[in-house]
Amino acid sequence: MPALKPTQFSGTVIWLGRVTDQETDLRSEVLQKARLSFDGIEGEMHGGPTRKSCSRVLAQHPRGTEIRNVRQLSVLSQEELKLIAAEMETESLDPALLGASLVIEGIPDFTHVPPSSRLQLPDGACLTIDMENRPCTYLGRDISKDHPDLGPRFKPAAQNRRGVTAWVEREGQIAVGDTITLHVPDQPVWAHLNAARQ
Repeated sequence: MPALKPTQFSGTVIWLGRVTDQETDLRSEVLQKARLSFDGIEGEMHGGPTRKSCSRVLAQHPRGTEIRNVRQLSVLSQEELKLIAAEMETESLDPALLGASLVIEGIPDFTHVPPSSRLQLPDGACLTIDMENRPCTYLGRDISKDHPDLGPRFKPAAQNRRGVTAWVEREGQIAVGDTITLHVPDQPVWAHLNAARQ
């Protein structure tokens, strides 16, 4: 029996990019198309099969521990970007400033789709969602380079709207304009989730 259910929810890839030099800043280089390999988007600094652990997993691993890379891509929602920009009191927010890999339009409440959901592209290429991507102060710092008054507003405005991290499950191509379809795990929500979070 299949463990993942195709859904009626799909979106359109409206923006694509990659971070090429995270030592300088986290800005993305804009792309029109890209190859998705098992290491992520080719040329992406967050790519590769493993990565050094960061603050998001300090409860499990000391900082800098080599771990599996389930953060190859940062996937954002156009609808949520608009909400972030509105709360920051700016007309729009450039995904390149946020180190985005792709922005999709059309999937509601995107940041909260279930972990382990899949996003599948027309040629069969598939991304596995790890989990919500929490907003960080580093992006605020980079936003401040161009917009000094906006940087400090980013983290609170992006709470619960920062999109998800993902990794490549099946290789293939991705391009601006592609349709991307959501598949979700076919299992109920764990009955003890609220107790575990306390």
